[in-house]
This record gives sequence, structure tokens and C-alpha cells, in this order.
Amino acid sequence: NKNAHIESFHSVLEAECLQRHEFMSYQEAYDTVTKYIRFYNERRMHGSLYDLAPEQYRVAAATGEVEPLIVKV
Repeated sequence: NKNAHIESFHSVLEAECLQRHEFMSYQEAYDTVTKYIRFYNERRMHGSLYDLAPEQYRVAAATGEVEPLIVKV
């Protein structure tokens, strides 16, 4: 199950970041991917979080606007 989440993220990373850029150096690729991961973790809307960005979801869950999701391990 954990592998499915990782594979899903890699698919999104490929489609939304890597295919849209042509890198001239490792450093350029590293910087671009780092910025994308920050965007993904903070601002990109996620269907599994009621179509909210993670930061929006944290605020909404803390204020009771949405039902907190239970993560099964």
C-alpha cells in the first residue's frame, strides 16, 4: 500500500514537473524538483483532502470546518 502512494506521487511528479522542464544541469533539476515538492506539500489541491491544499486542510481541520481524516497504517 505504501508503495502505491509513492508510485502515485512519482507519476504526478513526472507529469506535472519533469515533463514540463528541460534541465541543463543537475543543480537546475534539483532546484526545480525541490520547488515542486514544496508546492505539492503546501499548495497543490489534493482530492484526498476534500480538494484542499494541505495547508488549507490543516487550517480547516483545526477549526472544525472539515472532518479530520483517519490515516490507516
